[in-house]
Amino acid sequence: MDSSPSTPRRVLPLILVLFAGSGCAALIYEIVWLQLLQLVIGSTAVSMAVLLGTYMGGLCLGSVFLPRLVSARRNPLRVYALLELGVGAIGVAVLFVLPKIVPLYSANAGHGLPGLLVRGAVAAVCLLPPTVLMGATLPALARWVETTPRGVSWLGFFYGGNTAGAVGGCLLAGFYLLRVHDMATATFAAAAINGTVAVLALALSSVKRPDPARAEGGGTDAAGPPATAPAAWSIYLAIGLSGLSALAAEVVWTRLLSLMMGATVYTFSIILAVFLTGLAIGSGAGSSLSRRLKNPRLALGAAQLLLAAAIAWAATLIARSLPFWPINPALTPGPWIGFQLDLVRSFLPILPAAVLWGASFPLALAGLARPGQDGGRLVGRVYAANTIGAIVGAIGFSLVVIPSLGTRQAGRLMIGAAVLAALAAIVPNRKGLRLGTGAALAAGTAVALLLLAVLPAVPWQLIAYGRYLPTRTVDEYKLLFAGEGMNSSVAVTEMKDGTRNFHVSGRVEASSAAQDMRVQRMLGHVPALFHGDPKSVLVVGCGAGVTVGSFVLYPGIQRIVLCEIEPLIPKVVARFFGPQNYDFQKDPRVEIVYDDARHYILTTKEKFDVITSDPIHPWIKGSATLYTREYVELCKSRLNPGGVVAQWVPFYESTVATVKSELATFFGVFADGTVWSNDLSGEGYDVVLIGRSGPAKIDLDVLQARLDSEDYKRVAASIHDVGFRSGSDLLATYGGRAADLQPWLAGAEINRDRNLRLQYLAGMGLNSRESGRTYDEMVSYLRFPDDLITGSPDRIRALKKALGLDKK
Repeated sequence: MDSSPSTPRRVLPLILVLFAGSGCAALIYEIVWLQLLQLVIGSTAVSMAVLLGTYMGGLCLGSVFLPRLVSARRNPLRVYALLELGVGAIGVAVLFVLPKIVPLYSANAGHGLPGLLVRGAVAAVCLLPPTVLMGATLPALARWVETTPRGVSWLGFFYGGNTAGAVGGCLLAGFYLLRVHDMATATFAAAAINGTVAVLALALSSVKRPDPARAEGGGTDAAGPPATAPAAWSIYLAIGLSGLSALAAEVVWTRLLSLMMGATVYTFSIILAVFLTGLAIGSGAGSSLSRRLKNPRLALGAAQLLLAAAIAWAATLIARSLPFWPINPALTPGPWIGFQLDLVRSFLPILPAAVLWGASFPLALAGLARPGQDGGRLVGRVYAANTIGAIVGAIGFSLVVIPSLGTRQAGRLMIGAAVLAALAAIVPNRKGLRLGTGAALAAGTAVALLLLAVLPAVPWQLIAYGRYLPTRTVDEYKLLFAGEGMNSSVAVTEMKDGTRNFHVSGRVEASSAAQDMRVQRMLGHVPALFHGDPKSVLVVGCGAGVTVGSFVLYPGIQRIVLCEIEPLIPKVVARFFGPQNYDFQKDPRVEIVYDDARHYILTTKEKFDVITSDPIHPWIKGSATLYTREYVELCKSRLNPGGVVAQWVPFYESTVATVKSELATFFGVFADGTVWSNDLSGEGYDVVLIGRSGPAKIDLDVLQARLDSEDYKRVAASIHDVGFRSGSDLLATYGGRAADLQPWLAGAEINRDRNLRLQYLAGMGLNSRESGRTYDEMVSYLRFPDDLITGSPDRIRALKKALGLDKK
């Protein structure tokens, strides 16, 4: 191979392509690993903080320690190839190691600090080995170029290329690999990319590179004190603050934009892809600019000052413009049109700031670089400083700033961080500040402080209505409460007729309206009455508290556990629905557990007579974990003999394929499961699925006698309030059972932990209007279950008539 002096420069674009491949694989792994680990340690904000902290911490450790542990005389491309092979091998190994960890974790998981330490240990075992290797790849490649202005600019290009590859990985995983295939296929695809990159890197490693002795000669880290930039600490501080504001913004803006566009997996993929695209563009621009600058630190400071304006721009668009665009999701002819709109609405607020964050990294490198330095140590230190800031920003803002101060104050802190970064980059300059530079700095700082004062707050209407905000009449609702919690933003509103609504994730999740009250009561009364004499109950999801409140009416129940992920909901929201939920918080039998329900059921040793699950809509990212076959099996394993599981399934905002997937998944565990319908004017609205850990028999006469008894007087009144005047009325909601529905469900996709198929199906059908068709298809298979429902001939005859089955 040609080894002339010009050859290394010709190879640099090829290395850039390889590093883009690394970025693509890394993002696929990140998405897969975080989804897999959330199934084990939960998806609360605390669990996500543990995962993100461990993931980014591994990247930081790799970037710092590789240059210290591996000699600069080793061929950088060979080192890089070995790192890629290691990432691929460990990435595949995680698929097989994680199932072995689950039993150990569930047996030893606890609450408080001990539980947090165990979660951290699981995250460390799975994430640190591969992420340390990932973090080491850029410092390894950095040793292939000299620390001249041109060489340092190539380091910025490598960083930008890696980020551009990450854009591809994000879209490939979110829109194809995980939507069409599963997490195993996505992992193997990423490992194949790692292997290909490693082989090509080994093939290029024979090309002559700049003399490594220059990297370990005079003035280097290895041989003596390095030549450092004036006040180098200030640039590290500036790039650290830049990382802090960048990840804080990603947390804040993702939360707010997902309200506006619907919190589907596709929305999160689009937002992340736009953010990474901006970083890649900015890194490329900053790398080109750094070659021609005499004082890169001034450019770094200017970029940070401009960031203050870009952050304010994004906050203004999100609060005052984008939510009010005249877009009616119901008119969208298909999901791909909606994705185009979401792409535009993501680019406008995110791109300007993301470009500036991307440009800051190569400018920081240029401000610190000195001839003869070890490029690996230079890049490793800058990357580590940026990553440490990112860890603080992601964890601090999600766990502390947003729940304590809200997104408006979070925006102000981000602007403040950008101003401090600018001051850190510009002021500690040995040459002193020129009059013009000082004046510009003072003016920019003054403008940034002004932006702090005028930064708008997110409108409560966005929290309440989300993507349907443009279709709502301004005075249709009155705000009673709006809050931004650790895990979600919630609101309570009241309509002119007195109906109260509980909003979460930009939509109504529960209300005091007749239709919603009916299903909320059914989720409590149907499993309790079918069981006959429940003593212990687990309720998954609080909502307005109506379901958990239904159980406090039963005198025989001794223990009620409510598992809710967002503390604001039971503490604040439920109090607005006291008459409907019977003020369940005051009942001494009720224990409220703040945790991800999947995690709680996995780790609890307790068993229950009734488990009723009222999770958030399946199209919302993360909620599909509460609809998987493994979750249903987990619930079944936590039942006492004769126990009952109830599962809510919505027909609205859904498709036939989505509903079939939910029913087929549930019936795969409960082969004798049944459907109880909460239809609206004869059309589909939502249903309750019932499964039992034993023979299923319902005696209508016994059921009615129980409701007529003095002990069940309050229970009877509760179901009467929502239109059920008798036990027969309640059983008239029968909508079918597993055996009868098998022909309809043939070929339905089963939602498993390893594919989470439901969130991709449901996300595609978010704006669909197929509830009527779904309901009609389901009830066409309706047959009276003579072996399930028994009773006196008169009552059975009346029930068949109510079901329209008297002639069948």
